[in-house]
Amino acid sequence: MAEPFPSIAGASLTELIEQLTHYALSNGLLIYPPGFEAYQPTVAPVTLYPTPLPRSEFNKGVAISTKFNELYSNVVVEKSWLIEVIDELSKFDRDFTGKLYETYLEAESSIVQPVSLGLFRSDYMLDTVSGNIKQVEFNTVSVSFGGLSPKVGNLHSFLNNQGLYGKPKYYKEEDLPVSYSTAGLANGLYEAAKYYDTTERASDTIVLFVVQPGERNVFDQRAVEYSLAEKGVKSKRVDFTKVVTSVKVDQSTNKVYYGNEEVSVVYYRCGYAPSEYTGPETWEARLLLEKTKAVKCPSLLVQLSGVKKVQQLLTNNSILSKYLENNDELSSTFVKIYPLDDTEEGLLGKKLAFEQPERFVLKPQREGGGNNIYKEDIPSFLESIEAKDWGAYILMELIIPPIHENKILRNGDVLSEGVVSELGIFGTILFNEKSGSIIHNEESGYLLRSKTSSSNEGGVAAGFGCVDSLYLYE
Repeated sequence: MAEPFPSIAGASLTELIEQLTHYALSNGLLIYPPGFEAYQPTVAPVTLYPTPLPRSEFNKGVAISTKFNELYSNVVVEKSWLIEVIDELSKFDRDFTGKLYETYLEAESSIVQPVSLGLFRSDYMLDTVSGNIKQVEFNTVSVSFGGLSPKVGNLHSFLNNQGLYGKPKYYKEEDLPVSYSTAGLANGLYEAAKYYDTTERASDTIVLFVVQPGERNVFDQRAVEYSLAEKGVKSKRVDFTKVVTSVKVDQSTNKVYYGNEEVSVVYYRCGYAPSEYTGPETWEARLLLEKTKAVKCPSLLVQLSGVKKVQQLLTNNSILSKYLENNDELSSTFVKIYPLDDTEEGLLGKKLAFEQPERFVLKPQREGGGNNIYKEDIPSFLESIEAKDWGAYILMELIIPPIHENKILRNGDVLSEGVVSELGIFGTILFNEKSGSIIHNEESGYLLRSKTSSSNEGGVAAGFGCVDSLYLYE
């Protein structure tokens, strides 16, 4: 591998930043800052250069994407084990996992649409110890940055082609893969809308994006909407808090309407964190929509399959094998994850949490940045909560990623601390939760997020990381 990063300083760096900024502003590589007005978007935090990853490891992540889709769909279809896990977990995490589960139980007997859509993302880090990608987590709800990822790849390719990384081109074009995640996610939604229109003999239906009030990451979402529109499918947006007053359900058909338009797919770009459930109207919205004919993305059961506890249990090969045969490629990406319960493995997890905390990260059943407890902070955190609540957490072996000398541009400032990166592989699957039949299953592009090497957390919207793209090497 050649030197992965060009050496640029002075006037050349100033020009690079200016060109990067203009390209990003011209092509929608944007995010809203906190406390924004609608006319005040800013360039999304982004790296100056693509970040290197072995081509073989990238190809591995791509190759196993549909297998991970299949695994999690099987967990949902053969739901007795999942429900048993969630029932136990809900005792420890009553306010969120417990409420999602309670809402599912309330809806269960009235669910009339067995077909679900999963827009998933499996996240990995390159582990310097093994040289292989290792799974950080599997996300089943509101996966983000599929709309911005291709824009970063196009940005870095543009800068490279313009000679701004050095003349002639610093990177070979074939080594800079541009993600197709915008089109990939839109295609998953299209397949779900097409299925609904066919089975319900409907036409001119819409995909309803359920979003956070004051969404800052709106341009990422809009990119998917616009790609969907190019396929002839219209979408509308509704605030999570306003769902109940904005939709109508036909009691005879269980079809749901937004205004006068029939909704074929309900797509949650929210609902992954307890802070979003601001009152009874949000829980009522989940219950109301779950019982309609619209295809849900995700259904409550699909969302619950993505809890960290399920991820931990699936690292046990005897459990994994029940839901997916020929799983060696998947299990090769797993690191050791311990429960913190009273099982033999849980007792070992508790021991390690206090005796060797520097080897681990403590994770609750949450998505989005800012939730995890790292290394030496673990013992004091566990001591600060009641021991009976430890079962809500998993103890995960830390992955040791390489530190790359890339730079991050955030709010006009260049951060030069070095970066660590996380590769996300998107996958889309449309399947029947009752029969297990798979209607559509495909890998749907990639996302690379990077953060300064001094930061534990990595959420871009949460203020920790940035969007990036790949430089592949042999």
